[in-house]
Amino acid sequence: MTDPVAPRPDDLLARLTLPEKLGLLHQWQAPVPRLGLPAFRTGTEALHGVAWLGEATVFPQAIGLATSWNPDLIRAVGAAVGDEVRAKHQADPGRVGLNVWAPVVNPLRDPRWGRNEEGWSEDPWLTGRLATAYAHGLRGDHPTRLRTAPTLKHFLGYNNETDRAVTSSDLPPRVLHEYELPAFRAPLAAGAAVAVMASYNLVDGVPAHLSPLIDGELRGWADDEVLVVGDAGAVGNIAGVQAYLPDHVTGFAAALRAGIDSFTEDDDDPGPTVARFTEALARGLVTESDVDRAVRRILSVRTRLGDLDPPGHDPYAGVPADVVNCPAHRELAREAARQSVVLLRNDGLLPLAPDTRVAVLGPLADTVLTDWYSGTPPYAVSAYRGLLGRLPDVRTHCGADRITLRVGDRAVRCVDGAPLVLGDGAPTEFDVVDWGQGVVALRVAHHGRYVGAQDSGTLVDDRPGPGGWVVRETFRLHHRPDGSALLHHLATGRHVGVDPEGRLRVDTGDPAGFTVDLVVDGAAEAAALAAAADVALVVLGNHPMVNGRETEDRADLALPSGQQDLLRAVRAANPRTVLVLTSSYPYAVGGAREQPPAVLWSAHGGQEHGNGLADVLLGAADPGGRLTQTWYADTAELPDLLDYDVIGADATYLYHRGEPLYPFGHGLSYAAFDYADLRLSTATAHAGEEVEVSVEVTNTGRHPGTEVVQLYTRQRRSRVKQPLRQLRDFARVTLDPGCAARVTLRLRTADLAWWDENRAATVVEDAVHSVLVGRSARDVRLVGALAVTGGDAAPVTTDGRSGAAR
Repeated sequence: MTDPVAPRPDDLLARLTLPEKLGLLHQWQAPVPRLGLPAFRTGTEALHGVAWLGEATVFPQAIGLATSWNPDLIRAVGAAVGDEVRAKHQADPGRVGLNVWAPVVNPLRDPRWGRNEEGWSEDPWLTGRLATAYAHGLRGDHPTRLRTAPTLKHFLGYNNETDRAVTSSDLPPRVLHEYELPAFRAPLAAGAAVAVMASYNLVDGVPAHLSPLIDGELRGWADDEVLVVGDAGAVGNIAGVQAYLPDHVTGFAAALRAGIDSFTEDDDDPGPTVARFTEALARGLVTESDVDRAVRRILSVRTRLGDLDPPGHDPYAGVPADVVNCPAHRELAREAARQSVVLLRNDGLLPLAPDTRVAVLGPLADTVLTDWYSGTPPYAVSAYRGLLGRLPDVRTHCGADRITLRVGDRAVRCVDGAPLVLGDGAPTEFDVVDWGQGVVALRVAHHGRYVGAQDSGTLVDDRPGPGGWVVRETFRLHHRPDGSALLHHLATGRHVGVDPEGRLRVDTGDPAGFTVDLVVDGAAEAAALAAAADVALVVLGNHPMVNGRETEDRADLALPSGQQDLLRAVRAANPRTVLVLTSSYPYAVGGAREQPPAVLWSAHGGQEHGNGLADVLLGAADPGGRLTQTWYADTAELPDLLDYDVIGADATYLYHRGEPLYPFGHGLSYAAFDYADLRLSTATAHAGEEVEVSVEVTNTGRHPGTEVVQLYTRQRRSRVKQPLRQLRDFARVTLDPGCAARVTLRLRTADLAWWDENRAATVVEDAVHSVLVGRSARDVRLVGALAVTGGDAAPVTTDGRSGAAR
């Protein structure tokens, strides 16, 4: 794009000295005052709100936004986040950059992935569509200027945290082209995203930061320059833990030649990066033209951001400071939380009547948890707080056991914020919060703060909860035959002991044997409240910083055992129990006979989580959310976490042959919908054409409702293994009782292509395809057929044009 105001990248490039160019290759780019070039920083986190930069509107996690199946809503959220980035940039341009690292477009191949909450769907097409909407919001609608510069993460084949920097994601050609690449292609081809981040892992044995696919594939999908940034410390891994090249100079040079433009190394210190490239130039490992190519891409994005504009010319420069957490954004956060709720099961218990007395129970009943990439919410509404005042009687209990700890005749005591000590007098009471796999957190009962280990090793009670890059607030209790227990601190791998001054520490070398005295049986107290209520709401789920997060995959799909015990106790006390799951990922929560009469799920919903949830529980809003991942009945149904061959392993809803607990696309409404009169605009089509598929949808229930009408296809015969079903389009429709609407969906025959290794191109076979319309991938209401002809004679591109693949 030409621009009449700002200098063009090539003009600036010609005036930069070589040392100045090298300084622009680092994440923290130094200013060049003589050219009017200000400092610039890549990497503002904006996954579901502005993160790590103080208070900002916190929206539901990306997987929660995805369950809305509402691109318009998601685009609006992206625009709100983009405006808040702009406001914070204007307040502190040196620290807040306009290159944002979002969205994550890795398809959610396996629900055990520790970063499951960051993605959108296990389906690559749906991932691409929803991520494109979010990126469009972030970038804005101006033809030549960007609100922010969205960066897709993480290229490529990245779905495991365990040993992520040294494991290789082996991608057969069909998996690469049909499953992994499309989600990245869509936002770039649409002009929504302008940058990409490479991933930590290796792909087919080659570090992703050296992948030939960077220049060979992704840079061919966009009309404008694509900036490629390195993940934090990842280029250093090439000659480090990956031992792929002999030294850092060689590794950095190879990454630059492969297409990495911006190096995220050594925090805010560009010195080591500049020194390595200076030596690489001297050794002939790179040329100045290699440097120029990367710098041109950097300057291209900066130009489009208005970073080089004279005052008054950047259309996004006037975003007011008070846009952060403004009333419109708070209402948008509530609407997003509302539309993210998925009703998994309902035997008529929901919605709640206005005179219902409820007990809101469980570890997530009265708390709103944030993940690693969350912003700081200005406020947070829990499930309990969302219902308080809207029903006549609302009680709550966390369901945690309350204990005291002793060593011999001395009790563990804490004085707010001071080290925990052994002493005489009344013991301090702790709530034991179970997050699964035997991992617990200890919350001080009288003030609600958590116990954690300081860097010095001393235990203190001043923590808001588990958090941080290294979580120092989690423990395991190891019970011994003599009745005592060892307290194992997970972050250090050490047992808690007592120093000569009586302080509890993790570095004494001599573990203490604690006597654990139960003061309150949490499940019994919660059950007593449930028995006195009309309906019990048991709010369970995960802590986003424990047992499944960046750097740590989940071991299985099970709910924490303590949470299962709590649910059983409450159900025994009151069969009218609603299970409310709030989590970053799917759970195996038992078969139909084991489940309560009603089950809802949402991701961690941000600051308006409780209000959005209450709107659905009370029937003020229909549960319009639909799953974008399969919920499996058992971990045994999943292949090995490192098996990226979704075709060969029968993985994801595309190939899974078993019976899921809840299928892809599932979600109930308070209304009932009838499907009738399936019509196709043609019975035969040529490759590259588009077919209209329409259906009459009627609300036959008593409540207004929102339906997500889903279109799938299945190729009946093929030379290769084909998906059992594959999403092609969807539409949301809201209908009052007794009302009907004709819903039109679009089937692009080019999307029916598969990757032919022999031709190194996508082809569409002459074949008949079942056309499946329904409520989910497994709840198909109407079936038609479409014969596709002419496609097998020649390859087609992904945008439907005949000819060689792009």
